[in-house]
Amino acid sequence: MTVKSSIWLTDEQHAFARALVETGHYASLSAVLQQGVNLLRQRMDAEDVETAALRELLSRRRAGAFVKAEQLDVRLARIVAGKRRAQGIPS
Repeated sequence: MTVKSSIWLTDEQHAFARALVETGHYASLSAVLQQGVNLLRQRMDAEDVETAALRELLSRRRAGAFVKAEQLDVRLARIVAGKRRAQGIPS
C-alpha cells in the first residue's frame, strides 16, 4: 500500500533529487524519497543493533572476569557482526 504525502524540501534538496531523476538514477522524485527513507531506516536499524550489542557486552563485562582491551575488541567485533548478520544488515 502507498500513501500520498505532501513534503517540503529545500531548494538544494529538490535540485539534487531532480538531478537524480533527470540523469536516470531514479524514475521519479517519489522513488528518490522512498530510497532516502529506506536508507534512513537501515541506518537506524544498524544503530539499534550496535547499541544492543554494546549493552550485551557491558552486561557480560560486569558479570565476568577482567578481559584485556585487545580481547574485548575482538569480542565486540564478533557480537556486532553476529547481530548484523541476524538482522540482514551488511557489515
